[in-house]
This record gives sequence, structure tokens and C-alpha cells, in this order.
Amino acid sequence: MIIIGGKNLNLADFYKILFEGEKIDLDEASLDKVQKNFEFLDEFSKNKVIYGINTCFGPMAQYKISDEDQKALQYNLIRSHAAGSGDPIPDIYVKALMIARLNTFMRGYSGVHKEVVLLLKEFINKNIYPKIFEHGGVGASGDLVQLSHLALNLIGEGEIRFKGKFYPANEVFKKTGLTPLKVHLREGLALINGTSCMAGIGIINLIHANNLLNWAVVSSSITNEVVESYDDHFSKELNEVKLHEGQNLIAAEMRKIVETSKLIKKRAEHLYDNHVDVGVIKDKVQEYYSLRCVPQVLGPIYETLKNVEKVLIKEVNSVNDNPIIDNTNVDVLHGGNFHGDYVSLEMDKLKIVTTKMSMLIERQLNYLFNHKLNEKFPPFANLGVLGLNLGMQAAQFTATSTTAENQTLSNPMYVHSIPNNGDNQDIVSMGTNAALMAKRIVENTFEVLAIKCMSLLQVVDYMNFKDKLSSTSKGLYEDLRKMVPTIVEDEPLYPYIESIKQYLINNRPNRIN
Repeated sequence: MIIIGGKNLNLADFYKILFEGEKIDLDEASLDKVQKNFEFLDEFSKNKVIYGINTCFGPMAQYKISDEDQKALQYNLIRSHAAGSGDPIPDIYVKALMIARLNTFMRGYSGVHKEVVLLLKEFINKNIYPKIFEHGGVGASGDLVQLSHLALNLIGEGEIRFKGKFYPANEVFKKTGLTPLKVHLREGLALINGTSCMAGIGIINLIHANNLLNWAVVSSSITNEVVESYDDHFSKELNEVKLHEGQNLIAAEMRKIVETSKLIKKRAEHLYDNHVDVGVIKDKVQEYYSLRCVPQVLGPIYETLKNVEKVLIKEVNSVNDNPIIDNTNVDVLHGGNFHGDYVSLEMDKLKIVTTKMSMLIERQLNYLFNHKLNEKFPPFANLGVLGLNLGMQAAQFTATSTTAENQTLSNPMYVHSIPNNGDNQDIVSMGTNAALMAKRIVENTFEVLAIKCMSLLQVVDYMNFKDKLSSTSKGLYEDLRKMVPTIVEDEPLYPYIESIKQYLINNRPNRIN
């Protein structure tokens, strides 16, 4: 069981809750701090002007609210801001944002009643998923619109996804025996004013991107095997004179993967120790860049993802409300901790490096498909009759178009601020947009990688290389061949592409991160 509160969550904690079904509980000392923080605010706010408790919001903050209207104001905020549109965010991403929001509240600086954290804990443990829409957040007063849909469901309104179907929220509360949240003081503003949506989505993007990187290393190594590359471009000696950590880690991992391969060549044996006649050299003297420069391409991606992790983990363990309720120093502090620039910038970086991965994979695929380049394999990994059968020709269209979409989506959101909210929000982060675009790029890259893996199966069969592959490569070949037959006669490829994609998403080679 993962305990929320009392310590920082890490990426492994999120993985266990999100992908392994680990339940959560709340740290008792932190829960007590949450309640004491609420009680302090309840007393401290009397006879004072405090934003969001006895004033309206945003550019209407100059309107003072009477004591008897304060709770109604919180409900009005939640209902009015439940204005999202587009597709609902998938369940696992909603769960991630709830964990992030709960973790923020458990720091004890948000002034919420403990009923909020207790109900959020139940939503997470019982797999109750608020209906939260993709469109609506500008990422400055936090994820106001998306988190308003979470708040709407917590008060028993709107729609909730439970056991695979959407139901009116009140029905789900009846089914689960839970009681909707009641506003005590500032629960409306506290629930919606933070970066938990963009950060939660970002955490899952990061987990998947790390997995993609590992698969990119494995598939690049297998590609070097099947084309019978020389081993010096991922050698320790060549890479250690370039001082980047990521490059050297990738090269070292490639050496481990191909260690038992019977296909990788020694340059000395073929080009140094043997006499080579003047004229055309049969063997390629150097491989194409997509094969030879894998450590140099994937190295900076590794280092970037490590920095993304550092920033995201700091964000989900931070207090990102406004105002901050500081009962230790007997103060309520107004500022901008809800601003999502940290997450937005890291999601843009993740978009860029994941797109670069898809570009590397697509170029390796092109090399395998273009017989004039590789001079080894039939066009488009076609194991049928050339001229009658088409092989995987059309699958390249899918890989190319998907990679092109990634290239467009990788343009930054961080610099796309548009003032809104009566110019109160005059510079915003667009962090949730960046996170959702990164999600799309990650999903696209799994598709491109699935097509490439399917092509590797084909060329291994064509060359009868199965028993010459390294043990790692052969293991992957055998796993995928259980799902995908050798394609000789033309048939629809889309079910096989999807099967491999799901395999790659749901299995982790645990190589370098």
C-alpha cells in the first residue's frame, strides 16, 4: 500500500498505483495537519478580506461576499467552471490527476476540510473516474476547467465513469455507499486551483516515454543485428571519448543486448585484417546514420527524460494552490503557485524528444524496406511474390504519416500564451494542452514502433536469422511471433499492428531507466 502524505511520492509510487493496482492510504499525521490547517483558516478568515473565501474570483475579486453567501459562492465556482469540451480524458490519466491533487492537499497548506482528502482516497481506491474533458485549461490559474469537473463529481453532480460506463454522479455514490462532498469553507477554489491535471497526465506520458526509449534501444540493437552491422559504433572506446552520460548509457546497453549475437561483425576481421582489392567494396564501410548514430540520437533523449522526471516529481509534491494557507506562520499568502510553466516547458521537451524517437524509428524502418539501401532484404519486407504481393508497403504510409503528425504536434505550447479572463490571466502556460499533445505523440510513436517491430519479424524470417539473434532479440522475436504470423500472402495488417502496439505499451524491457 502506498501512503500519501508524510513523504514525497516518486515515479515508482505512481507506477504501482496506476499500472499495478496498488491501493493508497493516508498518513495520519498529515491528515491531522490538513484538519488543523482548515480550522486555522476558518478562524483566521473572520473579519478579513481573503481571496476566494469572501471575495469573488479572477477579475471580479473586488466584489466582497457576505458571510451567508460564502458557501454558495464555492458551489457557483465549481458549477460555472465545469465548462470543458472535447473527448473525455481516459481513466488512467484521470486517476493520475486525482493522485496528484490528493498529494497536494496532504501537504496541509490548502485550507480544505479533511472530508476532501478522504473522499479523493475513496475515488482512487474504488476506481471511480470523474468525466473530465480534454479542452478547457489554459494552465495558469491551474487547470481550472478540468479540475472543476473533478470537483463537480465530488459534490455529487455531473457524470462519473464507473466499471466501464458513465452514470449520473448521484447513482455512483449510491452504488458505492459514499457521501458527496459538502463545501465547508473554500473547497471549491482549492479543488480547481492547481496544476494537478497537467502534472498527472505528464506523469503517465513520462512513464510511457521511458518505456518507448527502452524499446527504441532494443529495436535499434536488433536492427543493427539483422543488417549485420559492425560493432565499433556502439563500442565503449568510441563513445567514452564523448562525455555525455546518456550517449554512454545507450551504447553500453546496446553492447549488452547484442552480446550473444552471431550477426554483429568485427571491423578488424572484415576490413582491417583481410586484403581488400581496389574497386567497389562489397560490405558497407559505415552504416547509415539511423543505425550508426543511435547512442548520439537516443542519449540526449535519455537525459531530457531524466530532467522531465525531476521537474514533474517536484511539481506533484508541491503546493500549487492560491492562496496558500500557512497556519505555522499565521498567514494567508496570495501568489501564483498554480502557474503551469514548469510542466508546460517539460511537456514540450518530452514532445520534441519523443518525436525524435519516432523519426529515428521511421528512418530505420525505411532502411529495412528500401532494398536499394540495405541490399539484403526484399522491398517492403515482402515475403510473397514480388509484383503480385505487396508485403508491408502500405504500413510504411501509416508510419510516415504518423511521424509527420508528431513533427507538427511537437511545436511548443509553452510560448503560445493568449491573455484571457478579462486580461487577469495575461500570461498563461497552456500546460494541459502541452501534456495532452505529448500524450498523442507518445501514442503515435508506439504505433510507428509497432510497424517497425513487425518489419523486423519479416526480415528475420527472410534471412533465417532467428537462431543467430542475441538472446534478448530472440526472446522478443518469439513473443511477437506468438501474436503475429509470418506475412506471405497479403492480408489486413491493422490487427497485427495493434497487437504489437499493446504488447509494447504493456511490457517494459527495463533496460536503462
